[in-house]
Amino acid sequence: MPKPAACAGMFLLIFLSSLVVSAEQIVRLSSPDGKVEVRLTVGTSIRYSVWYRKQQVVAASPISLTVDGVVPGKDGVVKKISRDSVRSVVTPLYGKFDRLTDEYRELRVDFSQPFSLLVRAYDEGIAWRWVTSFSSTITINSEEVGVALKPDCGALLSVTPKLTSWELPYTSYPSVRQVPDSNNVIVPALFTDRGLRVVVAESDVRDYPGMFLKKDGDGFHGFWAAYPKKETPYGGDWGMSTKVDEREDFIARTAGSRVFPWRVVILSDDDKKLLTNQLVYKLATPSLISDPSWIRPGKCDWEWWHDAIVGDAGFPTGMENRSTRLYKHYIDFAAGHGLEYTLIDAGWSNFYHLDTPQRVDIRELVDYGKKKNVGILVWCNATSLMGDLDHYMETFGKWGLKGIKVDFFDRDDQKIIHQQEQIAESAARWRLLVDFHGSPKPTGLQRTWPNVINYEAVRGEECSKWDTTSGPPYHLQIPFIRMLCGDLDYTPGSMRNRSRAAFVPISKGLPTTMGTRCHELALFILFDQYLAVLSDSPEAYRKYADIMAFLSAVPVSFDDTKVLSARLGEYIVLAKRRGNSWYVGAATDWTSRNLTVDLSFLGSGDYRADLLVDGKDADSNAESYRSETRTVNQHTKLQLHLASGGGAVIKIYKASI
Repeated sequence: MPKPAACAGMFLLIFLSSLVVSAEQIVRLSSPDGKVEVRLTVGTSIRYSVWYRKQQVVAASPISLTVDGVVPGKDGVVKKISRDSVRSVVTPLYGKFDRLTDEYRELRVDFSQPFSLLVRAYDEGIAWRWVTSFSSTITINSEEVGVALKPDCGALLSVTPKLTSWELPYTSYPSVRQVPDSNNVIVPALFTDRGLRVVVAESDVRDYPGMFLKKDGDGFHGFWAAYPKKETPYGGDWGMSTKVDEREDFIARTAGSRVFPWRVVILSDDDKKLLTNQLVYKLATPSLISDPSWIRPGKCDWEWWHDAIVGDAGFPTGMENRSTRLYKHYIDFAAGHGLEYTLIDAGWSNFYHLDTPQRVDIRELVDYGKKKNVGILVWCNATSLMGDLDHYMETFGKWGLKGIKVDFFDRDDQKIIHQQEQIAESAARWRLLVDFHGSPKPTGLQRTWPNVINYEAVRGEECSKWDTTSGPPYHLQIPFIRMLCGDLDYTPGSMRNRSRAAFVPISKGLPTTMGTRCHELALFILFDQYLAVLSDSPEAYRKYADIMAFLSAVPVSFDDTKVLSARLGEYIVLAKRRGNSWYVGAATDWTSRNLTVDLSFLGSGDYRADLLVDGKDADSNAESYRSETRTVNQHTKLQLHLASGGGAVIKIYKASI
């Protein structure tokens, strides 16, 4: 016989699951490990609160969705509350793990109107989303997402007065009270509550605008760009993007029966866990590509960052001399060093007629690349591409291109988000990879359409051409915040490295970067970039056989990832495995450090370790490095000295392999 307490619990669950109620009630949902809890207050309004280890993190905050003037809860009653518990395995096509455990507990609240609310509790955080079942097209007047935090919470945020930027540096706020009320906060947004990291994000944003946060007392509320009513070309980019002159009084018009984006709160009391958090990915819609076998992550050479200057090519180079001959030189370099792709940036075609090449013979380059096993990707702007999407995709596909870099979206209202999925779907029909540049941050579309291989939404290497924002401190922030929402198009690989004191931005010619050479190399391990674009000139790499050996070998997709040590904004030591080989990357901010690399994760037996580490004078001469080889095993604890802005990379493998 069940015990009386158990009978009472069963009765309560049956009661909640079947009763039609209008009175306010509180429903609790805990994560599988019991550390995370979300409490949902359901009545004439709906509020949620978040708890971690029995301490409140987010105070009661409102959530709602207004559809054609109708609000769940306010205009209806709860019809049913049900629960579920799920444990499954996700197998990513590429990433930093070959398998992900997707385990959560779920709560579903069905209302008397055609609304439902799904709430999930994971060990990594919580998420909720709306589901509607209207019979025809609906207008989303507004959505409400409150995030009430403690006033003494700290924050590390990218803030902007605009709705057009996802490539801004982070600002540290000792208290959320100091965050400007007027600015928009880009998500993912990181807050710190007495050592607990709280990250607000979103996932599975499809045919819907992206979310910003706005300051609201001691907390924040969600903010979305309204649907564009009137657009004009933006002349600042040669008319290649559009600006919104007037907006509608709603944020979306969409199918009446659908699921809406997940609102996500990630929680971690250990910075290391943020570096392996895959919650945004797991919440996204699974792949819609039935046969993804043609999707090939890889590395790529590229001409734009170094102004196409290849001093040892034996013929005139530079942006003014771009030609079919020049790009064959890049293809030769890629083929000689195991790079899968060559990317041809803006200028290969007429900006407004993407089927009209200029300067180069694209078909000849595609044929040449095929002989060398190097695929060709080309740049295009989003506005021109969307002007005749199917025609351009068919043209690119028939030319034999392997992918496109699409630039100048510059917005994340519903229209732009829908366009990005249209591009992904059309590209997939022609087996084309897509690299979104000048775009809003990812929210899981790379799982739904895995041919979307990269997103920018980061202050990449290009920013070193004009300011000091993209340096070691920023590199030690990105993996804990921006990378939670997905991979990035950073384009590392500079061989002209400078100390903090010596760095000067160079916009034309051969630019430099901040941090040591080994710090720059470590980014190929620390950053998730499934199209890893090497920024520098073939000439620069040819000077350093040991460095090129590493860049040729380091994968972009891995089977396992282990965080050996990490602290937000200060340092990271990360180990990633592909097959039987491990790749370790270490980096620090402007503080030089001595770090221990514990190799206990290795299997039995001896391994060979090839190291590239900062030279003795790397604090002042950032290009200084040394290479060495050691024999190591699972009992080895390597001692690394990282210079100011320094780093190290290690390839570990069985000598017989």
